[in-house]
Amino acid sequence: MSIFQKSVENKYLNELDSAFIDEKFAEFQAYFGNPQIQENIRNSKEEQFQEGFLRELFVKILGYTLNPEPDFNLTTELKNIANSKKVDGAILKNENAVAVIELKGTDTTDLDKVEAQAFGYKNHHPECVYVITSNFEKLRFYIQNAVNHIDFDLFNLTKTDFSLLWLCVAKTNLLSDLPLKMKEASVLQEENITKKLYADYSRFREEIYANLVKNNPDTDKLILFKKTQKLLDRFLFIFFAEDRLLLPPNSISEIVKQWETLRELDNYVPLYERFKKYFGYMNTGHKGKQHEIFAYNGGLFAPDEILDNIQIDDDLLHDHTLQLSSYDFETDVDVNILGHIFEHSLNEIEHVQAEIRGEVVDAQKTKRKKDGIFYTPKYITKYIVENTVGKLCEEKKTELGIDDEEYAKGRKSRKKETIKELDQKLTDYRDWLLDLTIIDPACGSGAFLNQTLDFLIQEHQKVDELRAQLLGGGFIFSDISTDILERNIYGVDLNEESVEIAKLSLWLRTAQKGRKLNSLNNNIKCGNSLIDDPEIAGEKAFNWEKEFPEVFAKGGFDVVVGNPPYVLVQPSNTDEQTLNYYKEFKVASYKIDLFHLFFEKSIQILKVKGLLGFITPNTYLTNKYIQKLRGFILENSRINTIINFEDAVFAEASVDVATIILEKEKLNNYEVDIFNSQYGNLSFVKKQNIEDWIKDEDNIFNIKIALSFNFTNCLPFEEIGNSYFGIQAFDRKSSIFNTKENDNCLPIIDGSEIERYAFSIPNKFFDFIPEKIKSGGDYDIYKKKRIVVRQIGQTPIIGICEENILASNTLYSLYIKENKEFDLYYVLAILNSNFIKKYWLSKYSDGKQLFPKIKGYQLKQLPIKDIPPTAQQPFILKADLMLSLNKELQEITSKFHRTLEREFSLKTLSKKLETWYELSYADFLKELKKQKVELSLGQKSEWEEYFVSEQGKALALQTQINATDKEIDNMVYELYGLTEEEIKIVEGEK
Repeated sequence: MSIFQKSVENKYLNELDSAFIDEKFAEFQAYFGNPQIQENIRNSKEEQFQEGFLRELFVKILGYTLNPEPDFNLTTELKNIANSKKVDGAILKNENAVAVIELKGTDTTDLDKVEAQAFGYKNHHPECVYVITSNFEKLRFYIQNAVNHIDFDLFNLTKTDFSLLWLCVAKTNLLSDLPLKMKEASVLQEENITKKLYADYSRFREEIYANLVKNNPDTDKLILFKKTQKLLDRFLFIFFAEDRLLLPPNSISEIVKQWETLRELDNYVPLYERFKKYFGYMNTGHKGKQHEIFAYNGGLFAPDEILDNIQIDDDLLHDHTLQLSSYDFETDVDVNILGHIFEHSLNEIEHVQAEIRGEVVDAQKTKRKKDGIFYTPKYITKYIVENTVGKLCEEKKTELGIDDEEYAKGRKSRKKETIKELDQKLTDYRDWLLDLTIIDPACGSGAFLNQTLDFLIQEHQKVDELRAQLLGGGFIFSDISTDILERNIYGVDLNEESVEIAKLSLWLRTAQKGRKLNSLNNNIKCGNSLIDDPEIAGEKAFNWEKEFPEVFAKGGFDVVVGNPPYVLVQPSNTDEQTLNYYKEFKVASYKIDLFHLFFEKSIQILKVKGLLGFITPNTYLTNKYIQKLRGFILENSRINTIINFEDAVFAEASVDVATIILEKEKLNNYEVDIFNSQYGNLSFVKKQNIEDWIKDEDNIFNIKIALSFNFTNCLPFEEIGNSYFGIQAFDRKSSIFNTKENDNCLPIIDGSEIERYAFSIPNKFFDFIPEKIKSGGDYDIYKKKRIVVRQIGQTPIIGICEENILASNTLYSLYIKENKEFDLYYVLAILNSNFIKKYWLSKYSDGKQLFPKIKGYQLKQLPIKDIPPTAQQPFILKADLMLSLNKELQEITSKFHRTLEREFSLKTLSKKLETWYELSYADFLKELKKQKVELSLGQKSEWEEYFVSEQGKALALQTQINATDKEIDNMVYELYGLTEEEIKIVEGEK
């Protein structure tokens, strides 16, 4: 869980002044290592020792100055900026909090419980980078977010631990942002190691496979490729084991040396024979003269007929095994790096397998990308596991009455019956923990399985800590990982290599010297999680009840977690039989995505009151056509939490995502907690009453803050007008031209040409032949003057289109129905108002950052105030003024653009040059320089006069446009009867 990459951490530790650290460590030990003081601290209440703790550690040891001393940089009870709550302590720089400190008493043994409160304080201090929590006995340090942290056991701190504490929290280091620099260096180092190691690892696999094909022509290529991967898995385990002392150090180089010695003694055997002998030792064990090799096995090193009989060239094995063995798998290559390498590996594996099968391979679209499978970042897996498995754990501890404070009291002066009862509660809790069943139904390389393993190991360690506090003595952590792997963790994946890599990742995480690897064959399985019919899925058909009978004998899984594949199922990528099978799912609708089906299957395999945590595209929250999935979720579960991610979670996928935590329990009256997330930091949005979603006609999961206004005397737009989606050709290339090619060609506009309150000017032509038109070909619509709305946008971008101009399928055309007394310009003013924009964001925004779409049915529902034609006149006049002002501004800017393009032979203008009038003249010259336009002194003088003159005209128009826009907004506020409070909400003041 460390924040820093080990080699980066070691570099900075080695740069510390050893004599100085010895001196500071002695001072630290004199206080925090004193048994009597430790006992007094344990007996102190939180409030009694808070300031003493800050003074003894942060002032006397770490060098801070505590308020009210002059030039203080440490203070207590710092008030939040936005509310009256106070954090226990804060480290200040330039009078701003750069670190918050939240303190509890020693009776709070679990610092996880303090995390949310501490980060709540951090979020109220914009300059805050660091979070520190402590119960006086332990201290926890975070940088920026709660994804990773470092724990310090203050009462048992070693010199090395103290050195790291000094690097992180000492005044000279923290105030100079050294910890943040170390974190940034760690990220860069991890990326570099990942890239380099993967390049070497991938090259080894590539050359091994090519060599196997050459030397073993009678064996099927696909089989050889799968065996290549298994061979690499074996080597990777040995690389890992030799550096972590599970095997004799330098095992690989010793094997190579022995082979070289035998060759020199004229007793040559192929190098692969020596490695096979070592694989045998790993399987059955071996006691040599110098070293003993334990029988780790686990299935990875079991006899394999093909691997036992293949031939591999010596030079290839010699060079690659020594190169990969040279990496330090103890300090440089951690589980996170391996996770990324495994996932990259799976992408490449499926690419090669497709080539072997003779399929055409798109280099940009490996099967895993085609199948919508992406590696899940740690902060996502951590959050989902903590809020599913962790939630069940907290509920069970509450049910059993496990209270940390009772264990912190120890056994002194307490009845034997009380001690026995408290101890039995821990035994009962551990037994319950070992009966939990957690499944990832699309486990990939095992990111969620490893996170679950980590969480459960820590939970067992907490049991050990509570027992040690109760009974006395030091912490002796239980060797529990074997039981967790065999009893708690389950995974299924369609891809055989994924399953093997998931097993390997779990073995690497849990391997210990002298202990057999778990056989995971009964828990991690290859199969089609969605299909149980062998006629459709063949040997990968997966019957959940038969595959995991021990789980379903107890009613199903306690928890389902995962990142299910995102792929739209259609005839082009799915055979008809499978497609028909998918259509039988209850959630199947107009468009079927595999992740929809995983929701249904996963809820089905949960036991009653079991929990599900998924990260998926957020499309299902608001897309009208995914109502069946939302209805199924509402009908079969209780939604606990939804988090919408405002940043890109997957670097390799352009998809907006959300996490959802739900419980298999039907309720009709409860609240859902809604959050937004950006770069790992959560911000609370609202509590949503589920009744609103149940009552909604389409069960839309509106996760925005809903604005409630009085829409008396309003009509939905569909009652006064129509919305028509633009024209789409079967073949765009043969239908759209830059010039009028024939008499059928008509002018056409698309979304990129639409601006607010602007007349759209077409610059292309469409060959209007009915047979070429797929949809949107009703020419009668295009004969009208109409409102046009871009399809892509967070909010509607709305302009005007004149008669006899076509609109592409990136636009909606809105027009007034006959016999309806509503003027087009009146509606234009309403729809372009700030009020409707804010209303739209609260009701219809789909939360997407990438290509957010406006839907036609949403436009039809917008509330238009029903007023007589005479009352519409002021709005009509203002809209007309806005159109004319924008047209005039457009003419000035277009003329300036043409002048630039003509004078300097520019084919395209930068975005800044497109809005040239917003630049200073100096910045204008810089932009020209970026486009390789250098002006002479005379030209600069001449251009400055022209620029300033045209800029003055443009800015004057822009000022008038802004003022008129504001007038329209105020008129709309009055028209819809908004109160002063509601206006403040709309304008973002509240």
